[in-house]
Amino acid sequence: MSRTPRKHRSAYRVLSSLALLTLAAGAVTACSDGDSSSSRSSSSRSASSSASSSASSSASSSASARAGRAAGAKLRMVDNDGHRLAFFVTQGNGSTIVLDSGGGEYSSQWKDIVPRLHAATGATVITYDRAGLGRSDVVPGPWKVESAVSDLEAGLEQLGITTDVTLVAHSQAGEIANYLARDNPTMLSGAVLVDANLPQFFTDEEIARLVAASQPEVDAARKDPEKPANRQLISTAEGFAAAHHAFHEVTWPDSVPVMVMVSGKTPFGGSPEDAQRWRDAAASFVKEAPNRTLVTATGTSHELPTEHPDLVLKAIEDMFAAQH
Repeated sequence: MSRTPRKHRSAYRVLSSLALLTLAAGAVTACSDGDSSSSRSSSSRSASSSASSSASSSASSSASARAGRAAGAKLRMVDNDGHRLAFFVTQGNGSTIVLDSGGGEYSSQWKDIVPRLHAATGATVITYDRAGLGRSDVVPGPWKVESAVSDLEAGLEQLGITTDVTLVAHSQAGEIANYLARDNPTMLSGAVLVDANLPQFFTDEEIARLVAASQPEVDAARKDPEKPANRQLISTAEGFAAAHHAFHEVTWPDSVPVMVMVSGKTPFGGSPEDAQRWRDAAASFVKEAPNRTLVTATGTSHELPTEHPDLVLKAIEDMFAAQH
């Protein structure tokens, strides 16, 4: 599967839909680099980075998956509901760290982080390709978070992992993380949500705004539905409103500590209003329990795992150390 062009990636990471692409590209409001935040939890911290964006070239999914696999990771194919999924396991001790990619990305997003994380923690580190991406089978029809959660649960079960998991989720994977935590709180020892989708962001007003803004691009994508990027957009757009009304009601379990990282620019570089809503949602999420921490990565874009791996690595190491 071809990669999403870098200039569009922030939008795809969040929803795998052109809804956010439209806003981030400035179709709704003029571009702004402002990133002042509203009130933050007393546990908030600030991280800064001057790392520059790296270039990305297009390649086929199989070639990219081979090139992007972290050194020492072993491929394990698992089965769930009639399709196969690729999991990559860097074996360590009894603790496990699971890295879940943003929308439109797959396991290679974490290739520079995995070996360093394994060396620093000694934990087993797992990445995987969600259905339709990388080496995993394509599943026809609309993208459903319930199916994505089932795929991750099945993979971990088949790998014999039932407890002491530190879950790391970027962007759209925040939805998977919230449902997984809600349904399996005893599995998780902690989590790091990296500029991730949070229930508080998806209000009725925001959902309507996103649906309306994305409609022209979704219609255009339907003219070439076999193009991999378009297929991802269409599958997410179908049932988007209903799915995110439901997501808005999901509650993170108080028993699972979590660190929330917010990039300086958020996914909405072209929409100050939506960028502020994104920051406000993160602050609101963190305030709901004392074991939640907000980290603002000043001066960064939404592509934290690839453009600022040191910041993400430190956040994961801090969460892991706190629980071990």
